Amino acid sequence: MPFEADTTSNTSSTSKYTKMEDSNSQAVLDPPVVLIAGAGLGGLMAALLLEKANINYFVFERAAKVKPLGSVISLSPNILPCFQQLGLLQEMEKISLTCDHMELYHQNLERIGSVDGRGFTEITGYKALFFSRPDLYNFLLSKIPPSKIFMSKKILSILQNDEGVMIRCSDNTHYHGDILIGADGAYSGVRQSMYKQMDELGLLPAVDKEDMSVGYICMVGTTGPLDPEKYPALKDSRCHFATILSKDTPHSWSTATVSGHRLAWSAKVQLDKATAKDMMFRNSEWGPESNQAMIDELYNFPTIHGGKLGDLIDATDKDNISKVYIEEKMFQTWNYGRTVLIGDAAHKMQPSGGQGAVAAMQDAVILVNCIYDIENITFENIKAALASYKSQRFEKAQEQVNMSKMLGKIIFGHKWTERMLRTVIYNLPKWAQDNTYTKMATYRPMIAFLPPVPNVNNIKLLPQRPSTRYAKELANVMTS
Repeated sequence: MPFEADTTSNTSSTSKYTKMEDSNSQAVLDPPVVLIAGAGLGGLMAALLLEKANINYFVFERAAKVKPLGSVISLSPNILPCFQQLGLLQEMEKISLTCDHMELYHQNLERIGSVDGRGFTEITGYKALFFSRPDLYNFLLSKIPPSKIFMSKKILSILQNDEGVMIRCSDNTHYHGDILIGADGAYSGVRQSMYKQMDELGLLPAVDKEDMSVGYICMVGTTGPLDPEKYPALKDSRCHFATILSKDTPHSWSTATVSGHRLAWSAKVQLDKATAKDMMFRNSEWGPESNQAMIDELYNFPTIHGGKLGDLIDATDKDNISKVYIEEKMFQTWNYGRTVLIGDAAHKMQPSGGQGAVAAMQDAVILVNCIYDIENITFENIKAALASYKSQRFEKAQEQVNMSKMLGKIIFGHKWTERMLRTVIYNLPKWAQDNTYTKMATYRPMIAFLPPVPNVNNIKLLPQRPSTRYAKELANVMTS
């Protein structure tokens, strides 16, 4: 396990880690010990990659028991090749469905248009996979040894210097490591502690002190198994994904068939600026709340499957229904000293583009690639690796945040300009949609320390920084 500090001597532990200095101390040749804050999708992906890289790591989750919640989630060809490298893609295909079209309707169920997803498959050679979010979460969790995950570990603060990093938890335990990954969500405790340290030293940009913006309230859930005779779409081997927009209210709602004869559903309420600004309570957790008032608002909305949205809500375990505020912010500072941020802790984006989970996993891939290449574990080398991760990911993550924001307006916006743009976008000819897919397909981060998978359709991929350590390892194999 990670080195646990003596919890009876807080003063000595604190004094050791309050100051950070540059150091050219002697290199440590053993692999680093990586502490991961947060057992969400991004944290589990980082753990999975570190496990494969044979790098020592431990995950610290604040909840006593992780209860995965949510609706449908998709993984695109921009991340699926990594799971193929890990030898997991076939297993994932068994718990997911593919989706050819995403349909859009008015509240009277008059069709607005659709997005044809077949082009992405033709271009990349991969089909986007649609999961129930709990299924994907449980799948990733099953690949992590239980001994690597510590529950009920709410991180109160971090302390770091040239000798190491230490996390302080609410149960009065302290843990030491070489690198700390903040994968603990939009309201990241790691980020808050790191930013506090930087602000006290005058190092934190003003933009990172600003609050996240709130654009929507969202309610999500996944039903239990349903009767395929009542919901015929469940008989199909592909995902039926549809979004319905209210004309007179700021509501929109989506349904998607997922494996196991279930329907994943979500509903959003677009907030005006005044409401968002005056909101006194914000909660970014995927956890049950007092949901009844919003359920009453949504209950009688129609679905393309017949019946009401309320029928699906009734078929969902109440403890598995979650209401969240959808925030948005691109943080500028991702790393400081031995600490680094991934996923929502670094870039909180709207779920409209289906990029949140993919972006977090891409963060994990690039970050672990950089950690893998640290051959001598010095403070300087660690800082350089974390800075390299940000330099490789920041621009693309910014594009993903911008794309998600734009798609949010196109899909869910209720302004007349957004309605007009939506009608145009959802009725583009296939060749125009394929041009977009071709551009999207060029970014495909790969696990640099594993054999690459074939580029079956010879896509012109964006270049990726290779692993110097892996190249040396291959050379040694060839000469031995």
